[in-house]
Amino acid sequence: MPELPEVETTRRGVEPYLCNQTIQQVIVREHRLRWPVPPDLNSRLSGLVVRHVGRRAKYLLIEFDSGYLLIHLGMSGSLRLVEPGTPPEKHDHIDFILQDRILRYHDPRRFGAVLWHMGPLEFHPLLKNLGPEPLDAEFDGERLYQSTRGKKGAIKQLLMNNHLVVGIGNIYANETLFDAAIHPTRSGQSLSRAECTLLVDMIKQTLLRSIAAGGSTLRDFVGADSKPGYFQQSYKVYGRAGLPCPRCGTPIYQMRQGQRSSYYCPLCQPC
Repeated sequence: MPELPEVETTRRGVEPYLCNQTIQQVIVREHRLRWPVPPDLNSRLSGLVVRHVGRRAKYLLIEFDSGYLLIHLGMSGSLRLVEPGTPPEKHDHIDFILQDRILRYHDPRRFGAVLWHMGPLEFHPLLKNLGPEPLDAEFDGERLYQSTRGKKGAIKQLLMNNHLVVGIGNIYANETLFDAAIHPTRSGQSLSRAECTLLVDMIKQTLLRSIAAGGSTLRDFVGADSKPGYFQQSYKVYGRAGLPCPRCGTPIYQMRQGQRSSYYCPLCQPC
């Protein structure tokens, strides 16, 4: 957390207020994030105009004429637009001062990142080896089928591998596997073409529904307007251990898989 829908919700929330705006000043209160915030960030960004706000996987990409600002929200980060003069709260680590508002980076666990990059994005070490975007047309059933041939690992773990496809974290892997009626421990190579096609369709539908709901808020996430997401109200299996399956009524099971909790219906998702 946050996962792709939360990052895309943030991107859509800040984009209208950032594009064509000039950075007046950058105030860094805490440099110690997952990687140190560049010490010269204020001098680099002051006076630059935001040209575009994009996203690659879970990275926000703010484009300027001379480079890119890469922002990762980590486990607990958020970006909020606040009025000038709004006093910072605890864990408000960075302010990007615009003409008429402040873009504020908040991160209680300090596991996110704010980095500066000059040059083509495809060569950045954090981006160059990423797989396809799950919502792009190039990610289809055939792509998933070919990517999973010879893969003995569990399909849930493969879906969370950013080399195969980006941005599908634990929540959405659980939800999409339920929708596709695939057990999370099934090996990737055991999936048929038809199952891969169905699974990709479910991935796209689930992510789009979550984006429309403003993402999921379990602990800390809020959008750019400081409002929480609401997709967690639609979970079918995630976090619902012992509750009835929405499809058949069988109690939802929970197990540990790769240090994460997996949730599934033993009847609807047979091994």
